[in-house]
Formats: sequence, C-alpha cells, structure tokens
Amino acid sequence: MEILGEKWTMVVLREVFSGIRRFDDMRVRTGIPRQVLANRLSALVGHGVLRREPYREPGARVRHEYRLTEKGFDLYPVMIALAGWGDRYLADPEGPPIRLVHRDCGAGVDAELRCADGHPVTDHRAILPRPGPGAKRRIENEKG
Repeated sequence: MEILGEKWTMVVLREVFSGIRRFDDMRVRTGIPRQVLANRLSALVGHGVLRREPYREPGARVRHEYRLTEKGFDLYPVMIALAGWGDRYLADPEGPPIRLVHRDCGAGVDAELRCADGHPVTDHRAILPRPGPGAKRRIENEKG
C-alpha cells in the first residue's frame, strides 16, 4: 500500500492504462493539482511502475511521457478488479462509463480468481490466508 495507497495514484494509473501518457493531458483530464501529479508520477517512476520517455513537439523543449513498465502492467488485473467493483456498486442506472473489452473478439473482460491448480474460486469465503515463506513471527513486548 506504500506504493498504491495514496488517493491520486490509482487515478494516475487509470489514465496511463487508458493511453494518456503526457503530464498536461493527465492534469487536464483528472483535475489533479500540478504538484500532486508531479509527485505521484515521480513516486511511480521511483518504484519502477512507470518509466519516463522523452519526446519533443516541433519547436518545443524536450518533455517526458510516462509508460508502464512490466511491473506496472502486472497491475492490470488490480485495475480490472477495481473497475468491476465500481461497475457493480457505483455505476449509473444506464451502466458503467467505460467497458473493458478483449481486442481480438470484443467480449468484455473481467478479473477471475483461480487457485494454483487452475480451479476457479467463486466463493471468496473459500480463500484462507496462510503464512508464506517470508512470514516473520511477531514478538509481543513484555511489560514488566
């Protein structure tokens, strides 16, 4: 959550996933204050989620656009799951403002959970948290 937990971060990622890569375009589309947007982009670059690519309009200085890294692209299922949640609980009666579709066939795309053996997990209560290989035992402070 250190990387994704700030409220504007997911908005910035939504824009980049939608093909908006330039600072001014993001600022106009989202209304994010200039310094906040600069900070979010810098943090996402610093964490390796985005990379900066230079470009130059004729007669203008070099600027940068922001592209997803492999680490950033791996957030796509998260973005799809968030969009699905919003579509289910927050969409207008007419429907969601955007549809995510498969480029090859045009069918809708949604996030689906599967276990490592390939079984679909449709009942979220069937998911159990277990300590992983990196888990560390918590030591409680003794008062005395």
